[in-house]
Amino acid sequence: MLKAADNSGAKILMVIHIFGGSKRRKGSIGDIINCVVKEASPTGQVKDSEIVKAVVVRTRKEVRRPDGSYIRFSDNAAVLIDNPKDKNPRGTRIFGPIAREVKDRGFAKIASMAVEIV
Repeated sequence: MLKAADNSGAKILMVIHIFGGSKRRKGSIGDIINCVVKEASPTGQVKDSEIVKAVVVRTRKEVRRPDGSYIRFSDNAAVLIDNPKDKNPRGTRIFGPIAREVKDRGFAKIASMAVEIV
C-alpha cells in the first residue's frame, strides 16, 4: 500500500504488479508499478477501483547510492503517470520530498515539479 504524492485525486494505492519481469517481487525508487486506487477524492481525476500506472518516489526501505550513503523516507509513496513511455505525471503538483534517483531514471518532469529533491 502506498500514499499518492500528487494531486491527481488518489489517496491510497495498492500495488498489483511491478514492471521489469514476471517474477519481480520488490519495487524500489524509480520503478514503474501497476496499482489499484483504493481510496480517492470524490472530485479528483481518478476514481476508486481504477487501475493506474505510477512511479515509486519514496520508500521506507533504504536505497544505497553510488557514493556509499543510504537514503530512506518515513513513508512509501508514488506519483501517478499517464503512460510509461511519456513518463508525464497525471497531477499538477507533487507533495513531499522526492529522491534524486527518480530524476536519474528519466522522470525529469516529476523532479522539476517537486518541492524538494533529496
